[in-house]
Amino acid sequence: MEVRVHTDPPEFWALARPIFAADPMRHTHGLSVIRRLVDAPNPDDEPATLLTLWDGDRIAGAAFRTPPWPVCVSAVPAEAMEATASALLELDPDLPGVSGPRDAAEPFAEMWAKLTGAAVKELVAMRLYRLGRLEPPAVPGHARLAMEEDLPLLGTWTREFQIEALGREREPGRSEANVRRSLGLGNGWMLWEHDGRIVSVAHASAPVDGMSRVGPVYTPPELRGRGYGSAATAAVSRWALDAGAEYVILFTDLANPVSNSIYQRLGYRPVYDQTELEFDR
Repeated sequence: MEVRVHTDPPEFWALARPIFAADPMRHTHGLSVIRRLVDAPNPDDEPATLLTLWDGDRIAGAAFRTPPWPVCVSAVPAEAMEATASALLELDPDLPGVSGPRDAAEPFAEMWAKLTGAAVKELVAMRLYRLGRLEPPAVPGHARLAMEEDLPLLGTWTREFQIEALGREREPGRSEANVRRSLGLGNGWMLWEHDGRIVSVAHASAPVDGMSRVGPVYTPPELRGRGYGSAATAAVSRWALDAGAEYVILFTDLANPVSNSIYQRLGYRPVYDQTELEFDR
């Protein structure tokens, strides 16, 4: 298996997009992340690591990493795990981890540990759900799309979401700028308001190849247990459907049985399990 390294995101997008688009749910991160690199490049970002995998003259897979995030291997076939890990060991020896469907991420982590001696631990175990028939809850309040003046609050809440979910902020000091970039891409940030107060937020990506991914969803701790997050999620799911999405999906943390049951009540059904694994050398 030949590994080719790309430095031009549009070139990589042209080659890898057909692979990602063939299964938009499995490759949800590839579709959304590479679209962002192509349509809204940020000169302050560290260069992405972009790999295509070739079996003779046939493209057989792809992998990518946008620092500080782990490498995504949803499109790496089993027979290319060693070649991909070996290439990344030369390009990115301090690779922090891997994410993807469990059937791809775990074999890659095993290969990385074999090559480097790194210890592997699971950061988060997730399950992907796809929306079937949307069943909005009856919750006091109303939804509205976020506007420019909401950026400071959205920046604060996305930062708090990451700290709560992952134990740290991925890109310190950049939350508000990242939300601004997201809005510029046409993504939906749906706020739920009650009694004149913003009480929850849910985000969905603009559809790409028929796929829109919901998340993050965040409600401040003191306002939880009242259905606000469910209402915001239902509203942004409707927004995604109206925007033309065929696949409206979201990830849940398997350690949180409450959120898993809530999303199923809204009409989401499980598809596959995903994991993010950390490497410690």
